[in-house]
Amino acid sequence: MPKLKTKSGAKKRFKLTATGKIKAGVAGKRHRLISHNAKYIRTNRGTKVMSESDKKTIMTYLPYGL
Repeated sequence: MPKLKTKSGAKKRFKLTATGKIKAGVAGKRHRLISHNAKYIRTNRGTKVMSESDKKTIMTYLPYGL
């Protein structure tokens, strides 16, 4: 059987934690931040852990993990 290819966009955007969860950057931090309040910007700082339902979809893009 041939090897499956990893989606290039997924390998750039996601990281696996040691426990097998998926980390990703938070959306909505690039531009137009003046229209968001300080709490929104503060809570969306850094990365977030994706939900289990999103993990199933993302892992189809990463057949061999990262």
